Amino acid sequence: MELFLVAFGALFSIMNPLGTVPVFVALTQEHTKKERALTAFWTAIDVLVILMLSFFAGKYILSFFGISLNALKIAGGMIITSSGFALLTGKFREHKGMKRQKVQDDIHSREGISLTPLAIPMLAGPGTISLLITYNQEFVLTSQILTIVGSILLAAVAIYIILKSAHFIVKFLGASGINALSRIIGFIVIAIGVEYIISSVVDILTKIDF
Repeated sequence: MELFLVAFGALFSIMNPLGTVPVFVALTQEHTKKERALTAFWTAIDVLVILMLSFFAGKYILSFFGISLNALKIAGGMIITSSGFALLTGKFREHKGMKRQKVQDDIHSREGISLTPLAIPMLAGPGTISLLITYNQEFVLTSQILTIVGSILLAAVAIYIILKSAHFIVKFLGASGINALSRIIGFIVIAIGVEYIISSVVDILTKIDF
């Protein structure tokens, strides 16, 4: 249960579906309620597929490129920390490459927005992918793998529920409420990234024969 909560908490914090709510609302403001629900559903499915591929194909990616686990954890920690600072400073959208004008252009130019820009890069970005590749290397027992898969499934369900309720959330919390929550989540994300970097550095130092 502890691993499940840690994995889900890390995934939810790094993906930050609440931070995606304003973008989702902007991209679906001319859609019907049914169309919004369908877009939310396919976004969750796209994210689920990306996360599963990242987790199960992780060891092959590392092996192919000759990347050590510690190198991946340090690089991933830096990306995660950068995402946290973007949340903390209110620049999450710009950090993900979604400028306001680009969002407005996508409203009129995209027929399907579930895969891009919602699933990639807003939700399943480099930080999330590197986290799951790291999990793939650290947790090899069948029970641990099933636990992480369960946390991925719950994260996808949470994304669907949040995006489906996006217009209600915006009305209820307002822009200031969403920004406040994003900043709190940003602090947690920074802590996760720093923890990954520290654990990797400590592991490297312990293997050095002084």
